[in-house]
Formats: sequence, structure tokens, C-alpha cells
Amino acid sequence: MPNLANQLNTDIHSLLKTVVHNKASDLHLVVNSEPQIRIDGVLRSLELGKSSGSDIQHLCYALITDAQKHELESKKELDFAVELPNIGRFRGNYYYTSNGKLAASFRIVPIKIPTLDEIRAPSVLKDLIKHEKGLILVTGPTGSGKSTTLAAMLNEINQNERKHIITIEDPVEFIHENKKALFSYRNIGADTLSYANALKYALRQDPDIILVGELRDKETVATAITAAETGHLVFATLHTNSAIQTINRIIDSFDGSEQIQVRNMLSVSLCAIISQNLVPKVGGGRVAMHEIFVNTPAISNLIRENKVHQIYSQMQLNQANTGMQTQNQALAKAFKSGIITKENAMRYSTNIQELTNIIGVSV
Repeated sequence: MPNLANQLNTDIHSLLKTVVHNKASDLHLVVNSEPQIRIDGVLRSLELGKSSGSDIQHLCYALITDAQKHELESKKELDFAVELPNIGRFRGNYYYTSNGKLAASFRIVPIKIPTLDEIRAPSVLKDLIKHEKGLILVTGPTGSGKSTTLAAMLNEINQNERKHIITIEDPVEFIHENKKALFSYRNIGADTLSYANALKYALRQDPDIILVGELRDKETVATAITAAETGHLVFATLHTNSAIQTINRIIDSFDGSEQIQVRNMLSVSLCAIISQNLVPKVGGGRVAMHEIFVNTPAISNLIRENKVHQIYSQMQLNQANTGMQTQNQALAKAFKSGIITKENAMRYSTNIQELTNIIGVSV
């Protein structure tokens, strides 16, 4: 990356402009380090010199209110979103490091919401969003594009359906222009006390669709499943890497005596799980690899009977009709199409031996 020291003044607006200009995803400010941005998954220094604790506090406090400063100083963490005219929209997180100095991470949130076609999402996603009720989970590690996939799915609904959509997030990221749908946005902390509380009362606010930013605790999971079971389409995220891991995580969040009931409810309410990761493309950039799980009568029985380990083989049956695919199938297809390298296919696979068998090359 070229030395940008002479191209910007080190105020926070200029730094965030640099994120946009370089098509980066993130900006990091950490004491005794130069500001760094992430491009195609790789951190790059802005070569502006190391930041002191007072430098970072000055930069960060310029973006937040007195109430937010108080929350940060009392809770030692702050999540927020901010839209800067002529620059862009960002999700910010402020936190303290082990030396008691403030640090910050910013993630760019596109103002123009992409379509499912623009992000090259599997076509089955357009079918999934036509469900009137059920639980649709988008999972993956931090920075895997979960929020973008969800935003594109809601964008598709917004263009075609007259629905009331309530989003519960910490913080609210994508802002949709009301087209056919009606959006109600709720920020944790500012508009409601917790995910569980907001989700409980959302059922009284006449929603058709509810977006839960993250299923963080047992109460939120239980309420989300209940909402999906009682006539609402619920979207949510989890930090899991596969459909099997997601189902196990949900069930294991409950006590043993509750797990039978949860399995029964989940077998009925679960609609689909989209597990994804961003993999470097040949020639630059990154592409999303999707594992697609769709609940079928056979899989529903396996969930209810506590035979989750048998689901993976079911996902590979009749895929032309179900739209399902495994992560390794997605990676193999991208490799054979020349979109990603063999090395990156192997790097992002959770079962290298299986992938090796699929693509027919040795590790």
C-alpha cells in the first residue's frame, strides 16, 4: 500500500474516508500501533505513525455523544452505528486494552443495500424468503458477510412483499428505504434493554418478519423459536461454522431436562441454515462460500430423535430439488471454476480429506 501520510489529516473522518477510498472493510485503532485497515481480509498499515492513548481517545470521542461516552466509561465497551454525510455508514466498537487505553474497530456498512443477485447468493435463498413462518439462520465467523446476506434477503422481500419487518440489533446496521415493506428498527440499549426483551414485545407489535441480530442467550433462542413456531418468519445469526454445529449449539444451550422439548420445537420451526465464509478470489477480492441446509421431513425426524450426526448425509440427497449443498461442495465448485485456488479451498475446508476426494487432487 502506498504511504498515505501526506494524503490525509489524521482526524476520524479522514481515516474513515480512507477505508471507503481503499475499498477496505475495517479500520483498527490500537495504542502504540499505526492505524490499520483490512483489505480483502488482510490488515494493511496506513503508515501514519503510532497512535498514543490520547490520540485514539480524541479520534474516537469525536463520533459519540456524552451519553455514549458515559456508557463506554462505565461498561468498558460500546457498540454503535454512525452515518457520516458524503463518507458512509459504519458500525463501531470501542473497547479498552490490557493497559487501560482505548481502542476501536470500525466496520463499513454499505448504504446501498445489495440484491441477492449482486452478491451471487445461491438461488434457493429467493425461495426461502417466501416462507410465511419459520426460523432462518445465517451463521459464520465474524467478518463472513452474515449481515450483508441478511440485508440482501430483506431487500428482496422489501421489493416484493407488503410486510412489517422489525429488526432488533446491537447496533442497527443496514437501513432500508421502505418500498413495499415497512421497517421498524430497534437498537439494543437505546430503544430496548435486551434482545430477549425486544423479541418478547415484538410479538405484540404486529410483525410479519423479525430480524434478531444475534442469538446470544437461552432466553433469546427460546423466544425466537416460539415466534417462528407461532406464525412469524424469524431471521437470526449465530457464530457457528456449519448447520450441524448450529443445531447442536442451540440444543446444548438448554439444560438436559429442556432439550427434548427444544428438539421437538426446533424440528418444526427450523426452516433453513445458511453457513458462510469469505474466501480470497483468484485475482483479488473475496467470495462467499455457502453451506445450505433446508429442513425436510426426514431431517426434522432426525432432529426430534436426537440423531443430528446423520443430518450431513441427508443434506447430500436429492440436492437438485432441495437446493442444499455442503461447504465442501461449494468450495470444490468454486475451485473447479477457477474462482479460488486449491490452497484456499483446503484452507477454508472443515474436512480436508472429504474435499480432496471431491476435487480429485492430493493435499
